[in-house]
Amino acid sequence: MHYPPLQESSPMWPGVIEAYRSYLPFDEGTPIITLNEGNTPLIHAPRLAEAIAPGSGLRLFLKYEGLNPTGSFKDRGMTAAITQAVREGAETVICASTGNTAASAAAYAARAGLRCLVLVPQGKIALGKLAASLAYGADVISIDGSFDDGLRMVREITERRPIALVNSVNPWRLEGQKTGAFEIVDQLGGQAPDWHCLPVGNAGNISAYWLGYKQYGRGLPRLLGGQAAGAAPIVLGRVVENPETLATAIRIGNPARWRQAVEALDESGGIVTAVSDEDILEAWRMLARIEGVFVEPASATGLAALRQQIARGEIDAAAKTAVIVLTGHGLKDPGTAVERAGQPVALPAKIEALEAYLTK
Repeated sequence: MHYPPLQESSPMWPGVIEAYRSYLPFDEGTPIITLNEGNTPLIHAPRLAEAIAPGSGLRLFLKYEGLNPTGSFKDRGMTAAITQAVREGAETVICASTGNTAASAAAYAARAGLRCLVLVPQGKIALGKLAASLAYGADVISIDGSFDDGLRMVREITERRPIALVNSVNPWRLEGQKTGAFEIVDQLGGQAPDWHCLPVGNAGNISAYWLGYKQYGRGLPRLLGGQAAGAAPIVLGRVVENPETLATAIRIGNPARWRQAVEALDESGGIVTAVSDEDILEAWRMLARIEGVFVEPASATGLAALRQQIARGEIDAAAKTAVIVLTGHGLKDPGTAVERAGQPVALPAKIEALEAYLTK
């Protein structure tokens, strides 16, 4: 079947750069590398709000970034980083990653016709992220070390060779990621929430959201950042040499945007807290079983942090509006889902067996 070409008046979402170009440092003549990222749903979660803050009147929303093209929030920043790399004449890009940046960089590099190298910690990357990076054609290099070791290596190689670094130390990444704040404000009818809650790993996202809220000028939320207890350098105030957590996306011991994150938290009057892997898993289950939203474990860290702070009395949820950023899709980490969510029930292929099961 032959389909007619799209018309200029087509209502197709154009991607975050085109949608918010007046707030971004790209002029009209810049060719944009996009996979039509952004425009992710802001899901009202009233049952979850009642579960974590009964009777409070909390208005809770879930910004589901797992519905970006490669399944994570990284696509917002990668469209900007790869667009700039092309503008500067780069032929190769590189990043270190716990998985989501690798998949996003590989996809956008493929879109632009660039070579992509990704360094990942050996045995510390979820299967879905590894599969995507390989499928997009990246050179996936598994190192016997941590994410922090990989980041050091890619920073050093880009000083020696003409390769574009697309980790969140690249300022263009934050320019793209800040559009998430614009969307939240627009989706809430033009006003920022009272609380903005999210996981903190390399700390680029929390820095970018704060940049976006300030630039958009329609109210400022307080920030709540959650770190896994085994990988909580900002909470502890020191580098964690051997970070450990099942939330692989935030298994980072020395965040690249540490200083900017602390500044954002201070300016917003916010909170950064550590939550256990058990609390992260419970929040992960609640998202799926109460609201039907399936995320990778690290994405549930913002909810775990909000539950903790409400329970401790540090956050008064009464009549407040809170947005939790869910950073990655559940299929990013199918292994954890299969391992932690329970096993299928096995029955004979007989109606009597099904009847008996239903009457238990």
